[in-house]
Amino acid sequence: MEGLVWVRNAKRKTWLYQIGQIILWGYFHVVFRMKVVGAENMPMEGPVLLCSNHLAKRDPVLLGLSQKRQIFYMAKEELFQNWFLGGLFRKLGAFPVKRGTGGSDALEDAYVLLKENGVVGVFIEGHRSKDGKLQKPKTGAALLAYETKVPVVPVCITAGDGGRPGPFKRTMIRFGKPISPEELNIKDDSSMQLRRASRTIMGRIAELRAESLKALGLPPDPEPESPKREVSHEN
Repeated sequence: MEGLVWVRNAKRKTWLYQIGQIILWGYFHVVFRMKVVGAENMPMEGPVLLCSNHLAKRDPVLLGLSQKRQIFYMAKEELFQNWFLGGLFRKLGAFPVKRGTGGSDALEDAYVLLKENGVVGVFIEGHRSKDGKLQKPKTGAALLAYETKVPVVPVCITAGDGGRPGPFKRTMIRFGKPISPEELNIKDDSSMQLRRASRTIMGRIAELRAESLKALGLPPDPEPESPKREVSHEN
């Protein structure tokens, strides 16, 4: 696929998404004590790939309330089988992905949304963290960045104690500066190139988490241990 051509107008928010932002803004700021840092790093026009860590089911709502643009996420196909609920989820920014397809159909939907100057959100770890710490990244976001050539905005959600978020526990949401396609420098869609780019994006998210932990008065995460090399005892 060729890179996308930027135009001035951003994809407009749906009316239901706007109502949801108004209704939920106060509740989430009081119950989850949201503190947003760096929201100005989100471009207000053009396509954007938003890459975040993942702590809880409410993360899409937290990110949606943290800046002005509508974010679109993939969701399992079963949620769309009912025509009413399916339409509701689409209005709220979800698009279906079929199980067993490797996400190829969702990738196509994401490409269309980016072509329409939308913001596509990806939880780069692929699953929720059990302890709040960052996990190993998947390569889906890097593949999407390679195929669309859009900027990647890293964001990190950090609970007030550095672990899992919860009600009345402080939640810090920190946006980083966009990573340009030139900075990612993905030469092809080989697994080596995609893993390297994924580590670059995850490294930026790790920097954001370190800044948030410091701001919260918490110690930094321990450095991950390097895998031990097996020593051969053969002569």
